Amino acid sequence: MKPSGPLLLLVLLAAAGPSRAQFRTSLLDLSGILPSLSRPANHSRIFYAVMFDAGSTGTRIHVYTFIQSNSEPLPVLDNEMFHSIKPGLSAYADHPETAGETVRMLLKVAKKTVPRLDWKRTPLVLRATAGLRLLPAAKAQALLDQVQLVFDESPFLVPDNSVSIMNGTNEDHLNTRATKTVGILDLGGGSTQITFLPKLRTTIESAPDGDYVARFDFLNSTFELYTHSYLGNGLMAARLSTLGALGAEGLEWQVFKSSCLPSKFRDDWSFGGLTYQVSGDQDGRAGYKPCYQEVLQVVKGIIHQPHELEDSNVFYAFSYYFDRAVDAGLINNVQGGTVRVRDFKKRAKEACNKMTEYPAVSPFLCMDLTYITCLLKDGFGFKDGTVLQLTKKVKNVEASWALGAMLDHFHNLKIH
Repeated sequence: MKPSGPLLLLVLLAAAGPSRAQFRTSLLDLSGILPSLSRPANHSRIFYAVMFDAGSTGTRIHVYTFIQSNSEPLPVLDNEMFHSIKPGLSAYADHPETAGETVRMLLKVAKKTVPRLDWKRTPLVLRATAGLRLLPAAKAQALLDQVQLVFDESPFLVPDNSVSIMNGTNEDHLNTRATKTVGILDLGGGSTQITFLPKLRTTIESAPDGDYVARFDFLNSTFELYTHSYLGNGLMAARLSTLGALGAEGLEWQVFKSSCLPSKFRDDWSFGGLTYQVSGDQDGRAGYKPCYQEVLQVVKGIIHQPHELEDSNVFYAFSYYFDRAVDAGLINNVQGGTVRVRDFKKRAKEACNKMTEYPAVSPFLCMDLTYITCLLKDGFGFKDGTVLQLTKKVKNVEASWALGAMLDHFHNLKIH
């Protein structure tokens, strides 16, 4: 029996978990499996879930409202309440108590959204991503311990393993509709991910190792998903690498220069709880070409190019792909839009060759757009004409791995 697109997507959505032995989180087009609907008159019950996404640059809370209808075998996503704050928990590496207060403040959103009578049966989960993976283990654990204390004090249901750091494979996403596949590109602060359902066997066979392939069986069919997360290749981590500041010592006096920054620019820049002094190249080396050579070193030999990136596949791109496209004037901040890889390249050249006109937007715009261009072209191997669909929401739901991770907890808690 060949599974329908919606059923297959449900398996992928629910295939989240913090260990390599479990399936990988998959998400994105919810139109077939979890549509946003008005509540049906014959629903059997309404239930809620709270998921925290602790990213490298911010912490987000998703409060989901689900309906399990008597007439439908699958739950329906009725609503999502979303809120985010900056900076991320990793910024409080030396002050973990402050991280706990951040989570406590966001919990107010959950208390206002979930009816009081449902608090005790509403699961509460936090998953941290690349920001905490980049910290020393002891500091990361101290932050998680503070979050756990806040969770234990809350009136919500706190499952086992409710607070943890996800490994990179768990952040990946997938949307599939029958024979038409949709690839997913996500660019966070600390890591970047790619996921798609290959059409050619060679794509799987040529993957560097088993970490690039997720296999699962569903309704007498076996599926193999190409999926990988690159820690250290998120946008903020790429800035550090481009500047030569990743792992550098003597931060209190060292100035990190780049031809990707305006020549007269000099300022402090903070990421991951550390502050760096950065400036443009005072020797006059600035512009798209020298900048591209700098960011190429961050990508070259690290990002694997899949054997196939079919032109017929649609790739959705999220997070900093979206944000920088907005900054560059490529898409609308609310509606998103469609761009080609060459559009990022064109805007990168404009931002780098006319840097004095862009600092008001961001002195890093040249570097960021050039990195995105290099990542797509020399990293993943996309062609200039490859179409990317940039959006923040699908069916009014924030596009992230969080929903899939939450569904996995429903499965583990025997919530069906």
